[in-house]
Amino acid sequence: MRHQKKTIKLGRTAEHRKALLANQVCSLIEHQRITTTLAKAKAVRPLAERMVTLGKNGSIHARRTALAVLRQKTAVKKLFDDIAQRSAERNGGYTRIVKLGPRKSDSARMAFIEWVDAEQVIEEKPAKEKKAKRKEAERKPQQKAPEPEKPEREEPKKEAPAAKEEQPAAPPAEEPQPKKRRWFGRKSGEEK
Repeated sequence: MRHQKKTIKLGRTAEHRKALLANQVCSLIEHQRITTTLAKAKAVRPLAERMVTLGKNGSIHARRTALAVLRQKTAVKKLFDDIAQRSAERNGGYTRIVKLGPRKSDSARMAFIEWVDAEQVIEEKPAKEKKAKRKEAERKPQQKAPEPEKPEREEPKKEAPAAKEEQPAAPPAEEPQPKKRRWFGRKSGEEK
């Protein structure tokens, strides 16, 4: 029977589990919100709340105890200086677990774990900006290419047939070369 044994083992040895939970709490302190499996989030919550309670105490002994558990000086400093101060009025319940859908690869139940008193951070998607920059970069060379040709056409109006002969020679140089395809390490032009 498992009476009074509430440790979530997570399929790891005791040392591995302690290191995992300490790293998760340090990541939570650094990033304010982490995405992990639901089981790990539920295992991280008691340790994270215990660390905030130590931070609210603020003594040297509490700082050393937190350092012994978390093993990262920067995380302990941020915990005591920032997170514990924000949660000074609360009597527990410093973290929130938000359930997400299943993970695509193995259908594991996923969740956010975050601080309740954290500032709201709006995440921007830079992918749209990158696409816009690429389109602008492609348009600029096309606009620049016709400009030098116009003065040449205006000056030799009598030599219009010669200019027409020169124009067909220019487009083959501007034609894009076919993409080099690789298939199992071979280029398309190579043979066995």
